[in-house]
Amino acid sequence: MLHRLRALPAILLALLLTACSQSQTLQGIFQKSTPHEEYARRLRQARLDETALGRDWLRAADQALHDSLTITLPFQERGFFPADRASAVGYRYKVRNGETIHVSLKLAPGTDARVFLDAFELRPSQPKPHLLASADTTDLSFRYTADSDQQHVLRVQPELLRAGRYTLRVLREPSLSFPVRGKNDVAVGSFWGVARDGGARRHEGIDIFAKRGTPAIAAANGFITRVNETPLGGRVVWLADTEHGQHLYYAHLDKQLVQPGQQVRIGDTLGLVGNTGNARTTSPHLHFGVYRGGHGAVDPFPFVRRADALPAAPVAAPERLGQWVRAKDARLAVHRSPAAKSATIGTTTKPTPLLVLGVTADWLRVQLPTGRTGFVAARTVGTAAPLRQVALQVAADLYGSPQKSAPALDSLPAQTTVAVLGEFSGYRLVRRANGRVGWLAPAA
Repeated sequence: MLHRLRALPAILLALLLTACSQSQTLQGIFQKSTPHEEYARRLRQARLDETALGRDWLRAADQALHDSLTITLPFQERGFFPADRASAVGYRYKVRNGETIHVSLKLAPGTDARVFLDAFELRPSQPKPHLLASADTTDLSFRYTADSDQQHVLRVQPELLRAGRYTLRVLREPSLSFPVRGKNDVAVGSFWGVARDGGARRHEGIDIFAKRGTPAIAAANGFITRVNETPLGGRVVWLADTEHGQHLYYAHLDKQLVQPGQQVRIGDTLGLVGNTGNARTTSPHLHFGVYRGGHGAVDPFPFVRRADALPAAPVAAPERLGQWVRAKDARLAVHRSPAAKSATIGTTTKPTPLLVLGVTADWLRVQLPTGRTGFVAARTVGTAAPLRQVALQVAADLYGSPQKSAPALDSLPAQTTVAVLGEFSGYRLVRRANGRVGWLAPAA
C-alpha cells in the first residue's frame, strides 16, 4: 500500500504532463499566462498541490524570487536538478538602461525535462516582481532590453520528478548598432555625466572620436525627424528609433547627408564626423545621445557597448554536480554570490552535508539541508565520504529532507546497513547499498 500511495503523485503527474507536453517559448500558445503559470495551474487542477511534493514545488517557485542569489554579468553556470525533490533557483543581477540581456539554457544530452525560465524586474514601488520574458523549451534562449537601471531576477525551475544537467548563460548585448563606421566602444573618449562649462552642465551623451569624414551611421531603423545647425551641436541629425520608441541625436557633424522624413536602415550613412558647433577646438568626434520619452537624455553607453565575451568554463569539475560534499574545516561560510567578499547567507559545520547543484568558475552552488542555496569555494569542501556504517535496529522510512513534513522516499527494513554521509539537526543523511540516499529521522 505504501508504494502505491507514493506512486500516486507520479501517476497524476504523468497525466498532467501528457496534457501539456508541447514546449512553448515566450508565452507560446498561452496568451494570458506563462508556461510556468500554466504548469502551476495544471498542478492545482490535478490536486497535486495537496501533496507534499506539489506544495514544495510551488513554494520553491516563490522562494526563488524572494530569496534569490546575486550574480554579476556575464555569468555562466553548469547546473543540476535532482528528481527526488522540488527545486528552483533565482539569480539576481543589475542591468543598465538600454542593455539587451541574452538568457540561454541548454540541457545536457540525455536530459528529458521541461525547464521553466522566467525573467522579472524588481520594482521598489511594487511588491510583486514584474514579468519580462519567459520560455520552457529544451534549448532555451530569449532576449529582452532593459528600459531602466534596475535589479532583475531570473528564475530557473524544472518540472517535477525529472533529473538533469544544464548550462546557463546570462550575457549583456547592445540594443543599438554602433553609430560610427569601423569603430566600437574603445573609441569613446568622453562619457555621460562629465562636467561641461566649468560644471554649469553635464555631458548628456558620449563622444566617439574618429577621423574627420568617417561615416556616422544609423544605429537603428527609423526615420529622420530633424536636420539643422545649433550653436552647441553644430550640424546635427535626429533619428526616430521606431523599434525602441526613442530618439537618437548625432552632433558636431562635418556634413549632413540625409533629409527630414527620410527612412533609414541600420548602417545607412547619416553624415560625416567633424567638430562643428562648440567642438571646434577639439579633435573630430561624434557626440551621440539617446533621448527616451518620459526620461529625457539617458546614458547611451549601455546601448552601444560591445557584447559580453563568454565567461571562462567552470574550473570545478562538472562531475561534482549532484554530489554530496562536506566542509573541510570546522565551519564554512555560505555566500550569496560566487565571490569571496560577498555577503553570506550563513555558516555550516563540518558534519553538515551539502548537495552540489551548480558549478561556476571555482565556486559551487550548494543546497543546505534547510533547503536554502548559496555558493562555497570549491576548494573548501570535499566529497562526503561515509562517516560510519550502521545497521538499523528497527524499520524506518527514508525521507527527502530533514523535516517532519518531508515525503518518504523509501522504507528500510530492520537490520538494513547504511552508510552515514552527514548529520544535521538530529537527522542523518544515509546511503543504502543500492545507492539510494535519503534522511533518517532522529528516532531511527
